Amino acid sequence: MPDPDASGPQRTLALLPWGDTIEDFLDGIGLDLEAFCERMTGGWLFGYVAALRPFGWRTVIHVVSRNAQRVERRPHLPTGATVCILPQPALHRRATRGMAAPWAATPEDAFRTDRRASFVRRLAWHAAPYLATPLPSLMRELRRDGCSAILVQEYETARFDACVLAGRLVKVPVFATFQGGDRHFRRIEHLVRPRSLVACQGVVSASEPEAERLARDYRLPPGRIARIPNPLDTALWFPEDRAAARAALGWPDGETVVITHGRIEMHRKGLDVLLDAWEAVVAARTGSALRLVLVGDGPDADALRSRLAARPAARIAWLDRYILDRPLMRRHLNAADIYVLSSRHEGFPVAPLEAMACGLPVVVADAPGVPEILEAGEASGGLLVSRGDAAALASALGRLVDDAALRRRLGAAARARVEGHFAFDVVGRALDRLLRGVAASGVGR
Repeated sequence: MPDPDASGPQRTLALLPWGDTIEDFLDGIGLDLEAFCERMTGGWLFGYVAALRPFGWRTVIHVVSRNAQRVERRPHLPTGATVCILPQPALHRRATRGMAAPWAATPEDAFRTDRRASFVRRLAWHAAPYLATPLPSLMRELRRDGCSAILVQEYETARFDACVLAGRLVKVPVFATFQGGDRHFRRIEHLVRPRSLVACQGVVSASEPEAERLARDYRLPPGRIARIPNPLDTALWFPEDRAAARAALGWPDGETVVITHGRIEMHRKGLDVLLDAWEAVVAARTGSALRLVLVGDGPDADALRSRLAARPAARIAWLDRYILDRPLMRRHLNAADIYVLSSRHEGFPVAPLEAMACGLPVVVADAPGVPEILEAGEASGGLLVSRGDAAALASALGRLVDDAALRRRLGAAARARVEGHFAFDVVGRALDRLLRGVAASGVGR
């Protein structure tokens, strides 16, 4: 139920997700803007929308689109939020012409060239992110909605710097979250980012190492860093009968199934580590019926396809698409026995929370934000291993594969952990207090 402090009229939050354009994100998972507005749910973005609604917050999601000719407004059908679509600025379109990957860490990677990029291309790469936000249109829409606060997905982005400027001009406080962006690559950011972080109202990070980095590198006082995790809808993600879930999916009942889901990014998600670890698990249990199930799509789909083709006997099934149907994804999780997250880098991942809410024990690598999920170790519902360590991952997976009683115990603890720390009412209350300025520090942990 809403917090007593959240009294008064409804307030409007402007929420800005990752990417210079929304297509930077959607293209990587095989979706378009129509699917985003009509069917996409889950993740930190829509979790914030739903968690804040009971506390009197209306959300407008602002995105920049390559395909928009004018400002458009569409409803996000699953949550009722408004999606405000801003056209890509002409200067940004020119600057990114010829860039295969505008978000890449070097101009050579951005233009996919083996030679040193030309001066013009290097200049375009440095300037492009700062040309991506149509400030006049954004400020006009912020005023139109009477926004009470602006929240940006990542503070280590040019979009955050632009929003801090916009917020100052329209006199709206700006906040930002940590979802994995812990570094910047362009020289201009070295000059601008410290000033932006000092000027913003506060940042949200559930990761303790990231909070320490902000204090060390930017001298941000602890009172400006809110320790709030990403929220999860425990009414949508819950345990179901495993046999019924398997029967509905046509999975054999006798296998022990390990599952993972999310974007297909080989290095960031540690999929190379997972494949090596799984190979070791299978090799040590030649007489066991085992299956690794991968669910998702992304920029490294072709690389994964090649690796799987080279391992025909690995007992791996890959559903190579992003599942928008959340009950269907819940069924996949409930049909499995163990969840695994092998990421080298995260911010605060929602995917393992979805599995934990379904009563699955988890084996997770200690990427940023992940240790906070299993704060009490096994008592929180899973096993934590060092990122990039295939042997440790294989050992932890093998331990759960071999011990059904341990799986049941950790699975029950996982569900309890999510209900007590990551449910909408818990996280929504902390976010509401931050955005309204009720709590100055230490909220939401």
